[in-house]
Amino acid sequence: MAKIERRRTRGMSKFVRISMLVVALGLVVMVLVVYKLYSRVFVPNVALETEQKIIYIPTGADFVYVIGSLEENGIIEDPKSFRWVAHKKGYDTNIKPGRYKIRNGISNNELVNMLRSGNQDPVMLVFNNMRSLDQLSGKVSQYLQADSSEFADYFAQRELASGYGFDAANFTSMFIPETYEFFWTTTPEEFTERMNREYEKFWNGERDRKAKKLDMTRAEVVTLASIVDEETLYDDENSRVAGLYINRLDQGIPLQADPTLKFALGDFSRQRILNEDKEIDSPYNTYKFKGLPPGPISIPSVAAIDGVLNYEKHKYLFMCAKADFSGYHAFARNYSQHQKNARAYQKELNRRRIYK
Repeated sequence: MAKIERRRTRGMSKFVRISMLVVALGLVVMVLVVYKLYSRVFVPNVALETEQKIIYIPTGADFVYVIGSLEENGIIEDPKSFRWVAHKKGYDTNIKPGRYKIRNGISNNELVNMLRSGNQDPVMLVFNNMRSLDQLSGKVSQYLQADSSEFADYFAQRELASGYGFDAANFTSMFIPETYEFFWTTTPEEFTERMNREYEKFWNGERDRKAKKLDMTRAEVVTLASIVDEETLYDDENSRVAGLYINRLDQGIPLQADPTLKFALGDFSRQRILNEDKEIDSPYNTYKFKGLPPGPISIPSVAAIDGVLNYEKHKYLFMCAKADFSGYHAFARNYSQHQKNARAYQKELNRRRIYK
């Protein structure tokens, strides 16, 4: 009996050892499986040579495009694990377009969460020195997904300007040059809506009060500012030039602003205005027609707009470019003094062989 008991005990011990070994192996396998799953989800899968990289996912792109872009840009080390996580989180059927800034060292989980949520990195859109909506279209399209033709076609819609309270001639006055934050996927319609909000914000308050004191509408202020902007190279001269034009408007004297003729001629490169140019039949010919032209000849800077609203009070009625070609102007209260200044400048133009 004792022998049988000992055999039974040894058998049980062997069974226990085998069972423990099986359990241990099972735990190892489980740990390996869990670690593999954990690695797929949480271990860094983005290894960049720089701290971050930008990728663009256009509207209508599918998951194949996203994977291709991530691989081509050297963003993900293991595409297979990214696909697996993306599928589990439903991103492969829910692609969000946008401009995404991807940081070095992030995991599949972080990358998928960012792309799936559409958490774009915005662009800083800057525009200034624009002379037309076509130029603005070209500039804005450098920052946003829509191309220049999409913007130009949208701006050219017949009812668009009137819908915002403008006409075709003064619609450009709604666009205030500044630095703005936009998402890359912003559409022309969304861009224009934002510009209208910024326009109202810009004018609401002190600027509106100053315009009213001038007895000018917002659009008229911007129109005059566009002329001032084209006349001046330096912001410290804006208010003085604006004061001169306001003196002429108040006294019913034609503005005789060369930039408006350049606009009418369609040539802003002209350095010299000839007498024959002053005969052009255009509402923008301020030598022939009194008052302001129908609308801005460019999209003026904020400095020029504020130069008009804070114009310098003086008695100047005439000005011409200084003969030293410094970019500043020689101002005069009467025509005889102006003739002296003009002759000095024309003499220098001739000396430099500038005839147009």
